[in-house]
Amino acid sequence: MRDIKDIRATINEIDSEMRELFVKRMEAAREVAEYKSAHGLPILDSAREAEVIENNVKKLESEELRPYYVNFLQNNMSVSRNYQDTLISGMKVAYSGVAGAFAYIAACKLFPSARKIAYGNFESAYQACVSGECDAVVLPIENSYNGEVGAVTDLMFSGPLVVNGVINIDISHCLLGAPGATMADIKKVISHPQALAQCKGYIRSHGFVEEEFENTALAAEYVAKLNDKSVAAIGSETAASLFGLDVIEKSINESRSNTTRFAVFSRSEHKHAPNESGIHSIILFTVKNEAGALAKALDIIGKHGFNMRTLRSRPMKELLWEYYFYIEAEGNANSKEGRRMLEDLLEYCDRLKMVGSYIKN
Repeated sequence: MRDIKDIRATINEIDSEMRELFVKRMEAAREVAEYKSAHGLPILDSAREAEVIENNVKKLESEELRPYYVNFLQNNMSVSRNYQDTLISGMKVAYSGVAGAFAYIAACKLFPSARKIAYGNFESAYQACVSGECDAVVLPIENSYNGEVGAVTDLMFSGPLVVNGVINIDISHCLLGAPGATMADIKKVISHPQALAQCKGYIRSHGFVEEEFENTALAAEYVAKLNDKSVAAIGSETAASLFGLDVIEKSINESRSNTTRFAVFSRSEHKHAPNESGIHSIILFTVKNEAGALAKALDIIGKHGFNMRTLRSRPMKELLWEYYFYIEAEGNANSKEGRRMLEDLLEYCDRLKMVGSYIKN
């Protein structure tokens, strides 16, 4: 039996050869995409894929490996299809919600020419990027009025995606009515519960009846379909434009500093150059069960010149009364000093994850 080091060396050599072949295969896939684009052909050619699998599998002698080889070929072709789709149709960006919602607005600002694809919740949008169905996903991570978006933080901790950018979107709620509606016509307003809460003073001062809706954009769409001048939605100007509503009054939310931070997640990390300025890093970790572990971990971050701007704890769903910690700090965790910091943190951390970095705008 060979030593494990020798076996791993062999695997490394094979992986190196496969990497070169992968590049060649994707170059051929690019040519296929160009041909399909020029000839109006669909990305998926089921008959061709079945033929490829059949021709290759019948040449494989090992019955034991046959099902794994089929899976390998299917994965290769799936990656190729995703690449061709990107080349033909443009980048695909997932978001949670519907067109006109603030997540949609964030995605439009970040990727104006990309295809924006809506998903019903945070996890399905996140998983669309994990699977390669989309190239990136834009999700909210914090609101200045309501605090962190815990479900997205949990996805950061448990999922494989990395953060490559953060954008702040000012949340300005407007009163949206059917075409021709005036303030005197409005009797009821509908919107997401958070939007209603952020505009509660305005709603009370006008004596409107409230009704909760799944989100602000769906509320706007409903008002447009209802076409009842007595019912208005609370939402964005973008939603008004998309659904043909009149903006009766702008900026009706109580707080004028209502901002949501959205993060861009992708499968591959963009590593900033060591000399780039304005870099912020996001780090998640759990500490070992020993006295002072958290304090020592935080001390290490400071000693390496990283200025913590955010520190939060979140309960771990799989372990009762156990917590993980979320940190945003000024500094590049991929720099030489950052790598030293991460190495030193391992002394006091059970789990440590550098989620990504972004340039503070």
